[in-house]
Amino acid sequence: MTRRTSTLVMIALGAFVTTLDNTIVAAGAPSIARDLALDLGTLQWVALGYMLPFAGLLLVAGTLIDRWGRRATLLGGLAAFGAGAAAGGFAETAWLLVAARVVQGMAAAFLVPGLLSMLRTNLDARGRTLGAAIWTACLAAALALGPAVGGILCASLGWSWIFFVNLPFVAAMLVLLPATTSRGRDPGGPRPATAPMVVVTASLVLLTAALVEPRAATTSPLLAAGIALGGAFLLRERHARTRLVPPELTKNRVFAGSLVVQLLWGLGVSGVFFFTPLLHQEFLGLGPVGAALPLVLVAVAVAAATPLVPRAVAAWGPHRTVGAGLAVVAAGLFALAAVNHVPAILPRTPGLVLIGAGSAFTVPLTSHALDVVAERHSGTASGLLTASRELSSALGVALIGAVLTAVRSMRLDAGAPAGTALAGGYTAGLLAAAGLTLGGALLAVRVLRAPPSETSSPRDKRAVP
Repeated sequence: MTRRTSTLVMIALGAFVTTLDNTIVAAGAPSIARDLALDLGTLQWVALGYMLPFAGLLLVAGTLIDRWGRRATLLGGLAAFGAGAAAGGFAETAWLLVAARVVQGMAAAFLVPGLLSMLRTNLDARGRTLGAAIWTACLAAALALGPAVGGILCASLGWSWIFFVNLPFVAAMLVLLPATTSRGRDPGGPRPATAPMVVVTASLVLLTAALVEPRAATTSPLLAAGIALGGAFLLRERHARTRLVPPELTKNRVFAGSLVVQLLWGLGVSGVFFFTPLLHQEFLGLGPVGAALPLVLVAVAVAAATPLVPRAVAAWGPHRTVGAGLAVVAAGLFALAAVNHVPAILPRTPGLVLIGAGSAFTVPLTSHALDVVAERHSGTASGLLTASRELSSALGVALIGAVLTAVRSMRLDAGAPAGTALAGGYTAGLLAAAGLTLGGALLAVRVLRAPPSETSSPRDKRAVP
């Protein structure tokens, strides 16, 4: 196998398994909750344990990869990812499972930028185009197959196998690693800003924990500590000689607005999807496979609508395209909320299709955000966008989970059956998600069409000596 082919296979495997590990857990969540006797708050940490360290370490990971060397970093990342997967599969307590997920999330934060950097170092221009297409296709495949694969594994082999299934991917990538990477490193490269990264990650963890924690006596200290650390990070960024986030990006209205739009979108959709298989099992009475399969409709709708996106951008511009896409997603969430009291799958189909089709039209959000930043900031901008996406997923699970749990508890206190109470909480979560997504749609139309004078466009490169 040539170096080019090995690189493309390595990229495909990495894109698929790091995304699959995020989506497959939602299908196994109901089974995990039953076997380990987890409440909703603890169950959320099975997902959050992966998402938060993944998001928090992405910005510093690129610098560390350069200092340590790509082969050493990927070798350590793959070993940690595999060890976390094995530990998760064998876990018999909630916090051992969450700890295993944290290890996997930390490893993924180094694997993703390390693998993406191969596009530049190992491939020519044509190969980079092919590699980027393969990466995107594998992401989409993992999103589509994750819930279904998770449901099948849970039904046939048990939930442990949603973690064990990672191990063949890790083994294959370890075999390919020597053929795709060298031992080179840059120990004299820039020192990573680890201190502010630790502070901001700790702030995010504490704020998320405050959302998940149901006891008011614990919520307040967590919230206060999270806000204090977040404030310390912002103060450091304002006065530091070298900022973690360059001021050219924070002052760029289009780029900063894109981060907020992406955050609103992720807050809405990610949380809803994590709890959907649980609703399908507890309220509709479906098994693990039947509960997860409806989510495949979303991925199918994404794939079907994607070819229409370039025409929409050409006709409407990226701001209207993204705004319309988010509005359609919000309509799908409202449609699900309107029929959620009906204990059947078929009435939910239009809403799921709308969510998928609308999501396809949000793709220009990332490309447009990168188009308006100078080339010298493209790496940092890419890391911020990826981190924002993962962070929004984590906070979405926590926020929608908090809404769902609060309404569910009120319904249970009023004497409603458990399934009906969960459905009421899920409806409230859908409405909250729809409101957030609609807010993102309105913001997209406004901020993504900022005039060129307010952006640090690629033309700024001429001013750089």
